[in-house]
Amino acid sequence: MKTCTVVTVCGSGVVTSSMIALKIKEQLRDKGWEATMYEASPVSLESVIAGKDIDVIVCASPVTADLGIPKVKGMGMVTGMGEEKVINEIIAVLEEKHK
Repeated sequence: MKTCTVVTVCGSGVVTSSMIALKIKEQLRDKGWEATMYEASPVSLESVIAGKDIDVIVCASPVTADLGIPKVKGMGMVTGMGEEKVINEIIAVLEEKHK
């Protein structure tokens, strides 16, 4: 199984980001990826990623800063509409990084 590290971001960095993290972790596992997950708010994001090798940031709240890490819009994981699209975008980022 391949490994990756994902940060989910929501307004408070607690409820929505945790829900998204759980869904992403489960769906990535089904596709052969073992994900280490971190949750953050836009304000805490830089401190959460400091010193970590983050593969992708999944955003339910806007993250405007360019942190040098690919970002995927994650609202589909919240609404349930477009979850597969979000997962496919995450996997595309992971496969590009882990060639």
